[in-house]
Amino acid sequence: MLILIVAYLGGVLTILSPCILPVLPFVFARADRPFRSHGLPLLLGMALAFAAVATLAAVGGAWVVALNQYGRHAAIALLAVFGVTLLFPSVAERLSRPLVALGNRLSQQQQADGAVARPSAFAPLMLGVGTGLLWAPCAGPILGLILTGAALNGASVGTSLLLLAYAAGACTSLAAALLVGGRVFSMMKGSLRMGEWVRRAAGVAVLAGVGAIALGLDTGLLSQLSAGTTSALEQALVEKIDAPKRPLPPPVSSAPSALAPGLMLASAQLPPKAPALSLGVEGSFPSLAGATEWINSAPLTPESLRGKVVLVDFWTYSCINCLRTLPYVRAWAEKYKDAGLVVIGVHTPEFAFEKLPANVRRATKDLGVGFPVAVDSNYAIWRAFGNQSWPAFYFIDAQGRIRHQQVGENQYAKSEQVIQQLLAEAGRTDVPARLVSPQGQGTQAATDASPAFSDETYIGYERAHNFASPGGIASDRTHVYQGPTSLRTNQWALAGEWTVGSERAVLARAGGRIAYRFHARDLHLVLGPSADGKPVRFRVSVDGKPPLADRGADTDAQGNGVIDAQRLYQLVRQTTNDKDRLFEIEFLDAGAQAYVFTFG
Repeated sequence: MLILIVAYLGGVLTILSPCILPVLPFVFARADRPFRSHGLPLLLGMALAFAAVATLAAVGGAWVVALNQYGRHAAIALLAVFGVTLLFPSVAERLSRPLVALGNRLSQQQQADGAVARPSAFAPLMLGVGTGLLWAPCAGPILGLILTGAALNGASVGTSLLLLAYAAGACTSLAAALLVGGRVFSMMKGSLRMGEWVRRAAGVAVLAGVGAIALGLDTGLLSQLSAGTTSALEQALVEKIDAPKRPLPPPVSSAPSALAPGLMLASAQLPPKAPALSLGVEGSFPSLAGATEWINSAPLTPESLRGKVVLVDFWTYSCINCLRTLPYVRAWAEKYKDAGLVVIGVHTPEFAFEKLPANVRRATKDLGVGFPVAVDSNYAIWRAFGNQSWPAFYFIDAQGRIRHQQVGENQYAKSEQVIQQLLAEAGRTDVPARLVSPQGQGTQAATDASPAFSDETYIGYERAHNFASPGGIASDRTHVYQGPTSLRTNQWALAGEWTVGSERAVLARAGGRIAYRFHARDLHLVLGPSADGKPVRFRVSVDGKPPLADRGADTDAQGNGVIDAQRLYQLVRQTTNDKDRLFEIEFLDAGAQAYVFTFG
């Protein structure tokens, strides 16, 4: 019940969202009409569109994003027509005739004696649909949390109820706006002249709002002007419902969310000779049947693995935290394979390109992963385990019981001691006692002793923050960006002609740049070549100069490199981490795809 209440309150707060502001003049413009014949149909149309978009987002894929954008464009056009009708009553009369006639025929509201028909609900219904299509994309973090849960855990009655509660809250706030607006208009009806001016002012406001939405100012300028309003309120509510689906071991830090795998969990490792661990039973070995493909092995099942100790590692190949765990996972797989350990990597993608089997096979080979890998592109195994983050380890004993979980990096000594203890419980007497100490290279090297003060930063607008180019992000359309004169720590900017989508930015013309002022030893960037696979050349600079000794594994001393695959690229590796640095990357060819910055 608490979750439903929180979802409802999140819907109510949607009306305060920055990108809703341009729509409010349209709402108040209809507030002078009877609520029953105009307000209720408008709310119904909004709820229908909102529910349709939310449902598609919960169960669909990338095509839903495109569909939603088409719907958004249609809604912008619909509201633009409405603004023109407010300015020019003759246009409104001409356009409304077929709508009224159609509405009357559909609802059979024409009077038998041929008198003037009652007002049709069809027009406000369609305008409500337009409002709903604009409302849905900027509904805020609570709706994002609900849809993320639906995508990761599958559609359910609970998800439907949460979406319904959210939509009810949104409709409640809109209904309040209509009713309050209605009282305001009733006080103005004393003067027809004043009413006509109000109508025209509403038309101008609607067209201004449409222009703001079409230019992307609703998510750029307005979000800057209104920062910290509804987002802060909604974030407080999110904390009430963003809980793990299953019990986790005592936390070493705050667990990363399902869509933000880059957080690092730090903890002191246990000494090599630690006492026996107290391991409970946390569940049974879930099914592995949802894998779309197996690499390095025939399909495995919990039944076929009975009698073996199993380590299940959830990872994805562009996640820096996952890459840094690989040296240990590979070492455990090799060291304990003869003692009865089976390591299974479950590759569950974060980005769309990580769903492609060819990309996963290539990454597995390039990273030297020789143990079995279940390709979990549909999140089936992820849901079966109730998993919530990358990387995550599940330790399963010889009887098929989950005995321990480990989320995030580090605690390698404890993880290995769990393996040793489970093998001993299985009756193995040949278990090596010493702990592994692998030395990862490049992107697989361990983190610096000094903490990174820069956090994972996504470039796609869906999760972007700290963007500093003037005018904000122009979502899903090609736009020429200008770099700011300066950047504060952890701010980033684009320069050149880019198209920023929900999870990436794509460079339209050669010469585009990305800048980031960071404070960390290492800087990584997930990049991809052009859509046709053609490599893209780039050049990196640090504080305006070639990186030289601070170059990463994927650049030379002069900062030159080539994007030849969709993966994580290490662009900066410093010897020290003692100050802010200005990172810049210039792409010498068009088509570069940029996804996310990570640090170490």
